[in-house]
Amino acid sequence: MLRRALTAYLTDLAERQHRSVHTIAAYRRDLERWVSFLDTQHQTLPSARKNDPLFLRLFLRQRRDAGVSNRSLARFLSALSGFQKFLSESAKYRDYLFAVPRIKFSTELPDFLPQTEAARLFEHGNAREDKKSFGYRRDFMIVALLYVTGLRREEVAGIQLGDIDHSRQTITVIGKGNKQRVVPVGEQTMTDLADYLISRDTLVATTGSQSPYLLLNNRGERLSVRSINRVVKKFGAGEGVSMTPHTLRHSFATHLLENGADLMLIKEILGHASLSTTQKYTHVTAETMKRAYQRAHPRSGGRS
Repeated sequence: MLRRALTAYLTDLAERQHRSVHTIAAYRRDLERWVSFLDTQHQTLPSARKNDPLFLRLFLRQRRDAGVSNRSLARFLSALSGFQKFLSESAKYRDYLFAVPRIKFSTELPDFLPQTEAARLFEHGNAREDKKSFGYRRDFMIVALLYVTGLRREEVAGIQLGDIDHSRQTITVIGKGNKQRVVPVGEQTMTDLADYLISRDTLVATTGSQSPYLLLNNRGERLSVRSINRVVKKFGAGEGVSMTPHTLRHSFATHLLENGADLMLIKEILGHASLSTTQKYTHVTAETMKRAYQRAHPRSGGRS
């Protein structure tokens, strides 16, 4: 019974709540493991109450003993809470309902590049020898878009030619929760984009591609999210920088804040649903200032 309910819930997430494919996949992994655990417990203890909170405690202990982090357990409980809410809408699932606790986890500060290091990425000073090729111009464009717009890797992969407004220098993207937003790009990046589009046109003519997507592989097909990860890591390595698409997104937000941008503006550009998510960047800049103070001030206690 509960498995059928889970299938219906995942369908509801996709069709009514418009959750992303990645969110649904994460919920599926967490909740299928939970439902399988319950099936085993109910077979072992058929007389036990279906909603005995002991089952949840046993499951959490089992997952923790397996080395699962508090962050992952908190994500599972969030998924379970949504599933419980869905179950509560039907009387036949009442026996499965119980209070879901909360787990606190320590939030790590996001990684980001110093502004000087980020600026070096766009000076074309790396050792690559293919700087006039389509591949280099595309890779450069990916890094530029991630850093200049703060877009997620999935959002960059999903950009279509029609999403770009050249006159307003903006790009329209569909983010988490199927929400649309418009992000500024900037004059220099629009110039870089124009150069890339010339190379893209040549590739399209050669391959016969009719793909509407901005970023293509050498066969003229849409570039995958996995390929974007690989491109960013490779491009960074050419500059001696260890980075991922998320590093560039974090750098975008941190550098805006360091240079005086309003937190609400950053929230809107990043597509955060809650301001509390964006506020983590205030902690990043506070940590940066503290380290600078400890290095520079004679009474900070940090100088030898």
